[in-house]
Amino acid sequence: MPEVTIIEIPEEQQEWMLRELRRSRYGYLLALHILLLLARGKTPTEIADFLLCSRASVYRAKAAWADGTLHQQWWPTEPEPVTAPPLDQFQRTLLGLLKQPPRLFGWCRTRWSCAALALTISARTKINWSRETVRQELRAQGYVWKRAKLKAKNDDPLRAWRLAKIRTVIESLRADEAFFWCDELDLNLLAKVGYQWMPAGTQLEVATPGQNQKQYLAGALDYRTGEIIYVIGPRKTNQLFRQLLAELTNRYGPRIKRIYVVADNYKIHKAKAVEQWLAAHPRVEILWLPSYCPQANPIERAFGDIHDKCTRNHTRKVLHWLIRDVKQHLLKNGPWKYKVPSIYYEPEVDAELTNSGFASSLRLAA
Repeated sequence: MPEVTIIEIPEEQQEWMLRELRRSRYGYLLALHILLLLARGKTPTEIADFLLCSRASVYRAKAAWADGTLHQQWWPTEPEPVTAPPLDQFQRTLLGLLKQPPRLFGWCRTRWSCAALALTISARTKINWSRETVRQELRAQGYVWKRAKLKAKNDDPLRAWRLAKIRTVIESLRADEAFFWCDELDLNLLAKVGYQWMPAGTQLEVATPGQNQKQYLAGALDYRTGEIIYVIGPRKTNQLFRQLLAELTNRYGPRIKRIYVVADNYKIHKAKAVEQWLAAHPRVEILWLPSYCPQANPIERAFGDIHDKCTRNHTRKVLHWLIRDVKQHLLKNGPWKYKVPSIYYEPEVDAELTNSGFASSLRLAA
């Protein structure tokens, strides 16, 4: 005969247990339990008695399963708002220090380190804090240690006008016209160091050459096809730029009546020799980018791709082979069909385009 275990629980304690059970289990999990018991042939009365719930709950779960609304009825559609706990003195002091340069607090440095933050907070709160505590709190607050990026001042007074002019040429480009984004790229035998996967606790070592060697690539990104036309030379001079322009004119025969080349304000682009070359080749026109505005030139992204695929962490010992890798990349991994950058559609550029006669005067000048 099976052993029967019987315990005596006061009625008021049973009511308390039942309230706790319903509060923690009521909803989606209870509905799933009901459905599983229904699938095993149990009646609503048996289920309600077994699960200590009402028969109405059983029928409601059954109906929700039948009409496909089970998830919507028992599962919350939006999470309850979570209120962040108030910051304590340590956290407030830490976040306040990060907004100010270390020199204001007597440190001869430009960036905060965890050790400097810990010492400064300890001096202000009269409580000793370790740098590891600071590091953990920074991570908890969503801070990461990462490299900053350089930002050009981008204050050219002709910025909007130049961008509007380039945009007008793009939007009115004819079939017998070509349009290129142009720039130069340094190719160094000294590898550009970057991130890559490596076993934990180790660090990849990239050998440096005994003496660095350089070559320079002048490239033109075709707006329509995404192809990069380029020349490579030992010096970054106006001669290299003129070689690129000559390559463009040779590549495109008399069928192309006009060749637009977008270039920055680097001195080799504005040399007298370049002006003389342009005078002898009137179908080539240079459109100038605003000063300190690299984001307006999509070829910068293509050059970044060259660094990622060819020059970053490379192990070539001879510059010739590195240049060969770059050429293979340009041959096999293109085209680079980038859209016109959003900077050309900013409100001030739109306002410049509304200037009466801007587009028509540009076309007549061409």
